[in-house]
Amino acid sequence: MNTENFEVNNVKCGGCVANIQNGLSTVAGVTRVDVDQASGNVSVEGDSLDRQTLSEKLAELGYPER
Repeated sequence: MNTENFEVNNVKCGGCVANIQNGLSTVAGVTRVDVDQASGNVSVEGDSLDRQTLSEKLAELGYPER
């Protein structure tokens, strides 16, 4: 199991948290997504995670890395 951590912008509400969790859960290999609304920290767990793919998906969802 691998973990990738990101600090992202624009996490302002519970809906944002849900958007990130739902969006990243569609990426191959992702098994768990934790989002801290207050800090904008996103932790992604899974097998064979590709950091670039996850970062691009976050940006596509509207939550680019800081």
